[in-house]
Amino acid sequence: MSLTTVDASGGLTRDNLHFLLGALHAETGLDPAGAQLIKFTNNAVFRLRTAPVVVRVAGSTAARDRVPLVVRVARWLRDHDYPAVRLLSGLDQPLRLHGQMITLWEDVPEVGPRPDGAALAVLLRRLHRLPGPPAGLPRWRPMREVRQRLAEPEDLGAADHAFLLRECDEVEEQLAGLRFALPPGVIHGDAFLGNVIAGPRGPVLCDFDGTGVGPREWDLAPVAVGRLRLDYATDDHALLAEHYGVDVTAWEGFPVLRRLRELKLVTSVLPILRSNPAIRLQWEHRMRTFRARDLTTRWQPYR
Repeated sequence: MSLTTVDASGGLTRDNLHFLLGALHAETGLDPAGAQLIKFTNNAVFRLRTAPVVVRVAGSTAARDRVPLVVRVARWLRDHDYPAVRLLSGLDQPLRLHGQMITLWEDVPEVGPRPDGAALAVLLRRLHRLPGPPAGLPRWRPMREVRQRLAEPEDLGAADHAFLLRECDEVEEQLAGLRFALPPGVIHGDAFLGNVIAGPRGPVLCDFDGTGVGPREWDLAPVAVGRLRLDYATDDHALLAEHYGVDVTAWEGFPVLRRLRELKLVTSVLPILRSNPAIRLQWEHRMRTFRARDLTTRWQPYR
């Protein structure tokens, strides 16, 4: 038995994505011919060939719910001249087309060396010092997003579904008992190197789906977990800890944040598990090792 939730708007199959690009053309005049799909996990992201524009389509109900927040955060960062991706100007965003939520962004050419942990530390220190966060910025509620994804899985076995729900309960209980050492404030929410672009004027931050008010330790956790779990060639965590000034792995609550981060890495693609079959083998590998409490086997990034 497997659990499949049918999205009334049609879901994000590749056929539906191309249909949406056609609808976007009719709405904005942007030509989708030759558009390159550069990411298809919890969001589908295209780079247009005919204009310096990136198209971002929310990939689940949870992602769609966050899009208005993403727009507000992007405008707040622009107003503070913070180095981040910029919304395409001249349009009322987000766009709502055929039940989907779409945002359009200025393309940032990737030039120069790959950003490292030191570059991310600089971006995070600056973000954590910004004044006056946008109105309505939510409190950090990481399990809400995970549970939303578990409510709309594609081809998830019942036993795996039950296990992940139990994980949510256990992790939520552990989080409630943590005493964070750093002062809370605005956090990016998914601060790893995949969300840093080597722009022509220096590294810029992207992907604000998880931005909110919460513990700063959470912004330091993804790179630390990446060093321990993902098969990366470099140790960006050491540079992040040195340049930010905090080694989150030395904090007693880090094992709970690691468990939460890995739970999110397992569940992030559940709403498109059938729609994007290329990720299936890697997801099964992650699920199998996570369920076995195997903390040493390496994972690969979703492709």
